[in-house]
Amino acid sequence: MTTDVRTIEWTGDALRLLDQTVLPGRVEYLTVRDVDALVGAIRRLAVRGAPALGVAGAFGVALAVRQAAREGWDDARRDAAIARVRTARPTAVNLAAGVDRVLPFVAKGADAVAAEAQAVLDEDVRGNRAIGVLGADWILARTGGDRPLRVLTHCNAGALATAGWGTALGVVRELHGRSRVDTVYADETRPLLQGSRLTAWELRQAGIPCVVQADAAAPSTILRGLVDVAVIGADRVAANGDTANKIGSLGVALACRAAGIPFVVAAPWSTVDLALPDGTGVPIEERPAEEILAWNGAPTAPDGVEAFNPAFDVTPARLVTALVTETGVLEVSSGDTPRHVRSGA
Repeated sequence: MTTDVRTIEWTGDALRLLDQTVLPGRVEYLTVRDVDALVGAIRRLAVRGAPALGVAGAFGVALAVRQAAREGWDDARRDAAIARVRTARPTAVNLAAGVDRVLPFVAKGADAVAAEAQAVLDEDVRGNRAIGVLGADWILARTGGDRPLRVLTHCNAGALATAGWGTALGVVRELHGRSRVDTVYADETRPLLQGSRLTAWELRQAGIPCVVQADAAAPSTILRGLVDVAVIGADRVAANGDTANKIGSLGVALACRAAGIPFVVAAPWSTVDLALPDGTGVPIEERPAEEILAWNGAPTAPDGVEAFNPAFDVTPARLVTALVTETGVLEVSSGDTPRHVRSGA
């Protein structure tokens, strides 16, 4: 991604968000000054991706504190607004973690909260760079040889999903910088097409060769021997290594296991939820039915048909070859699990 495009930025009195709902056709920004606007932007996916949500949550507390002072709220109303930000989407643990990180600064005022939120943003960018290097090193050591690799990714885990650079796409960018990417298969990621709209846009901006494919094509592409490694992001990782990510990730993991190629999860340590023993406890967000039953307002299913629209699935730890965080690489399916590692180790 070009460096002049920022996903999320604090302007001093507002939050400036790149509106991801209108990409790739337009590059537009939202200026968010109150809690209602931020919660709405989160729920309609104008800002999305676990790390970016963590940053948005942290700055959301600053917005709530500023709004409380501006509109004369009492502490109870301010705290209720903060709680709304914290729970705007349930699956990604980063959103709540970002809010919780800055809560101790609320008593010091909005500027103190915003300063700590900026630290969250800066740490995410540095962490993503480290993830890229560690992930690329591990993949090249595991795959062997010196030919460029064919990489598959699902959903969007690039700069758009983070404060900058990206997690899964950060690994791809690092590989590309070493001239080790042949092409990237970007799953379209139904029903909102984050892969075709966002990932392909990022890859094209970065000059990385890519093709978009239907989600249902991914297992066949892998089993035909056209992919060397799959790299995805994560919205929550349980203590045993079970991983929640965009719906369709589990099918990619199963195909990788059948083909004998690595299935790599790249995510910041803040995505690891050590309080969650395994993936059965991950709250799976169910999105509106119209995302499945219509497209651009036009019905795509008969009247009266209901929809099942889970936004995420959970990949069991036994299918996760490696989990890459800024602290190192865990070979999860071989027995390494996050519960045995502390952040910063």
